[in-house]
Amino acid sequence: MPNRRVMDVAYGRAHADKIIENGKLVNVLTGEIYPADVAIVDGRVAAVGDVSAQKGPNTEIIDAEGRYLTPGLIDGHLHIECSKLSVTMLADMVARYGTTSVISGLDQVLVAAGIDGVKEFLAEAADSSVHVWWGAPAKAPYTIPESNVGYAFKAEDHKIAQEMPECVGLWETVQEMVEDGDEDVLAAMDMAEKNRLHAFGCAPLVDARRVAGYASSGVVLCHESYSPEEELEKMRNGIDIIIRESTAAPMLRENIKLVTEMGAPSDRVGFCTDDITSSDVLGRGHLDYVVRLAIECGVTPMQAIQMGSINTARMYKLDHKIGSIAPGRFADILFVDDLNDFRPARVMTAGRIVAENGKPVVAPVAPERTSVVADTFKLKEVDASRIKVEAEGSKAVVQAIVLSKDVAFRRPGAEIGLDIVDGVVQPCTEKDAIMVAVAERYGKTDNLPVAFINGFGIKKGAIATSNSPDDNNVVVAGTNAADMALAINEVTRLGGGQVAVADGEVIGRLPLPVAGIVADIPAEEMAAAEQEMDRIAREELGSDLPSPFGQLLFLSITAIPEWAITDLGLIDCVKFVVTDPVISSN
Repeated sequence: MPNRRVMDVAYGRAHADKIIENGKLVNVLTGEIYPADVAIVDGRVAAVGDVSAQKGPNTEIIDAEGRYLTPGLIDGHLHIECSKLSVTMLADMVARYGTTSVISGLDQVLVAAGIDGVKEFLAEAADSSVHVWWGAPAKAPYTIPESNVGYAFKAEDHKIAQEMPECVGLWETVQEMVEDGDEDVLAAMDMAEKNRLHAFGCAPLVDARRVAGYASSGVVLCHESYSPEEELEKMRNGIDIIIRESTAAPMLRENIKLVTEMGAPSDRVGFCTDDITSSDVLGRGHLDYVVRLAIECGVTPMQAIQMGSINTARMYKLDHKIGSIAPGRFADILFVDDLNDFRPARVMTAGRIVAENGKPVVAPVAPERTSVVADTFKLKEVDASRIKVEAEGSKAVVQAIVLSKDVAFRRPGAEIGLDIVDGVVQPCTEKDAIMVAVAERYGKTDNLPVAFINGFGIKKGAIATSNSPDDNNVVVAGTNAADMALAINEVTRLGGGQVAVADGEVIGRLPLPVAGIVADIPAEEMAAAEQEMDRIAREELGSDLPSPFGQLLFLSITAIPEWAITDLGLIDCVKFVVTDPVISSN
């Protein structure tokens, strides 16, 4: 519906609430930069250029002081909950760096607390400093085979989800689900077609044959590419590209070659961060950092800003609302001193100044929490005797998960020889082969499978987390069953969180009581807690990873080869089957 008041101001029949003067407009629609004033009413841009007709006696004047005015940045794919921050606290953090919109599946609260949990988070977002646009997951959880969760989101749920005003399409339409003909996913895609909604892809390491099939299904974009060659194949088949850049997945330097070396059109490329932590963002920025990095890698400032704004808005059919400084759009505006060193000095979201010089204008205040997201743990106390891998003989060869040192999501495997004592396969810290287990926390089963993992470098104790996409059960890695059980039980006692244990004592804890996955604490407090938990895992437990908890968090993701673990057991992420961790014994 047209906003009558915005229209009246645009036509000069009424006065603006605010006018930004003395700015240089970065027009991402035309690629031009020129002096222009901006008239704002009801949080929307009403007119750009000469806005003298819109100025009234009560109009607030904001002096841009000669700065560039760019659109607010749009994160094209962000799992908000993986930050461990609630929506309010994440919005407060990323807005400081010029991010004014994110597209998110809210998939982690969905599997923990259902559609009511999503609605609660969306209502919270409406009062925050960032717009949150919801991509309803094609299906959740994304795990293959499907793991146990608090709420399994199926095709029937899309009858509600796709009618919600915040819904912009289907999130994480996993390639394997499309190729294998998952009926829930295909039914959701059929429904989306009728509702004129697009499907957004997740197709890592996909070959040419599969790209053709994927594109034919109607998927329009993909954020999950591991090389510029893979990106180009997708683009040639009609799939737009969102390049991911985060500490967990530093992929822009390589993947921007799609534009800088392969000559692909930059207007079909957007940006996302996918998964972030407070420590990473407070240390270097958010999408502003991605824009700076893209410029460093050879694209022009205009191209980089377009990738961070209008390109992504168009991919999601949101360009009539966000992505540019133009009439009718939200007044999401950044005040930038130097386009080559892109750092917003002032951030405006929907006509409201939310940050100045990297600091929030008003401290964030989280909403009151309901039982929907405050009571999601149904896990009974775990006894240490259950945490074991049994086998006959004296020696075993096990299939271990191997942690990648480059990209946290990719986990190759290795065969490791271990001793068997009294029918139980023994972990070995000298071989860096420790146990890993998942405790199903929603009370649907008593599942507690155990396998082995290589790469943590832990010499004693255990670490555990309930923030663990894609199902957010409790994942624990450790050198002995007693400490692993204690870690699981402490996470349960907290109602969710991250825990470190050594020699029968809890030596570190980070409570995440909102749906068992996030906390209502400011980013600075979260960053300090993250750093302390990782310090404990490194210095007191012996891990040699920069972020042991950062690696632990992703172990249940099955969408990326080669190995994972869920509450069903060790998962072969190529064949998508549950696998016995013991290959042989004698």
